[in-house]
Formats: sequence, C-alpha cells, structure tokens
Amino acid sequence: MTSYAVGDIQGCLEPLKALLQKVKFASGDQLWVAGDLVNRGPDSLNTLRFIKSLGTDAKAVLGNHDLHLLALDAKQAILKPDDTLQPIFEAHDRRELLHWLQQQPLLHYNAQFNTVMTHAGVPPCWDLPQAIAYAQEIQNVLQSNQAHRFFSHMYGNLPDLWQDDLQDVERWRCITNYFTRMRFVRPDGGLDLVNKDKPDLSSDYQNASTLPWFKLASPVTARQVFGHWAALEGETGLSEVINLDMGCVWGGHLKLMRLDDGQCFSVACS
Repeated sequence: MTSYAVGDIQGCLEPLKALLQKVKFASGDQLWVAGDLVNRGPDSLNTLRFIKSLGTDAKAVLGNHDLHLLALDAKQAILKPDDTLQPIFEAHDRRELLHWLQQQPLLHYNAQFNTVMTHAGVPPCWDLPQAIAYAQEIQNVLQSNQAHRFFSHMYGNLPDLWQDDLQDVERWRCITNYFTRMRFVRPDGGLDLVNKDKPDLSSDYQNASTLPWFKLASPVTARQVFGHWAALEGETGLSEVINLDMGCVWGGHLKLMRLDDGQCFSVACS
C-alpha cells in the first residue's frame, strides 16, 4: 500500500486521473486530498463521485470551495458567476454526494507518517493537539443540527485573531478561516485575509507587518501538507511544510506527493 497527497483538484478530474495513472495508483493505495475538491474547474460533479468512490482509501479535508458548495446547498450563499457547481445540484445523486462531503473533516493526521493535512495550514498560534481539537469542534457542528446556523454565519473576516474565549459562531468562523483561508498572518498570529500575492520566500520578514503563516515560529513539529495558495506554485522553502497547490485550475500543474518518501509528481493542466 502506498499513500499519496494531492493538492487542490477543483473539478479538474482528467489531470487527477492522469496523475494517478502516472504513479500506478491501485486499489489499497491511499489518496489524501488537501481540500477544494470542487469549483472553478470543468467537472466538479464527477470529481466528487470519484473521490467518494475510493471509500476508505480517500482521506479528504474540506477547503473553502467545498464549504461554499455546502453553504449553497443550505441556501446560505449565492452562486457566483465563476462557480462551476450547478451540475452537482442537478445530479440524481446530489444528496448522497453532499452528505458525504459534509462528513469530511478540516484536518487529517496520521501518526505513522507524522503528517498533518489541512487545506490552508495549521496556524502558528496552535500546537497539533489544539489544531486537532478545534478541527473536531467544527466537524461536530457540521454533523449536528447546528450546521445550517454554521453556514449562515460562516462568511466574514472577523474575528481575525484567535482567542481561547471566543464563543459560538465567532469561534466557528475564526477556526474555519484559519484552516481554509489562511495565507498571510500578522506577527501576533492574526489573519490577513486580503493579501493573496506570491510571497518572497527569500525574505526573513523581520519587522514585517504580515508574513506567510509558515514563516512564523510554530509549535507543530509534524510534517504539514496543505493546498489553497496557488501563488506559491507548490513551494515554501521548508522541507517539512509542503504546499501542494500549483494552480491546476488556472492552467498550472496538479501536484502529488508520495507520503512514504516525500517524492513529488505532477502533470500539466490545460
């Protein structure tokens, strides 16, 4: 059995299949998916079907586009002009697919590989046990009768700084934004949810007002894999913090990492 982690698919099913064929992915192998299974790409519906069909061989975490799809289903969001999600709502198996998606977590940790996967990263203000606990909080909400309320309050940039005493919907939103939207942070760990630029990885960011989250000292010692930040083009400059998003949906590449030895593979996306 071989385990792989893949970056943001965003409905680009054919590049995914080509990449899996390239590494001879077989039954019993595991595929970790770093969120954003859907949206912007050409085939979100069949991407969901494919990942779901892998059963326990798939380990997916939720990204911001996945949560947007679920919020649309809950009628707590508006379809955007560049969304490519309508075929899902017209599918005969829509309810089964969306129910499966809503059961997925925000974080997956495997002790064998000492590797944690999230969509956007683990914020440097949390250690790994805290991150696991906060991700579980949101998973519990999504699987409860509070899910509709979660989606009705999910959108927004505040609060942008974690505080232990945050409660209710503000707490949910802050945790969700850290796990699914984080790129730049302030030195105090607060979120800058506006800047989506490509960072200067050669900079030490001394005295900077904001810096990439992985440039701030973190208590997390496990290897981290994440997606979300296409401008990174799959690079962080750190051997134990691996970005898997190479902008496939924008005509870049789809990136796959073999967890056993860290070797990476990619295919070009048109």
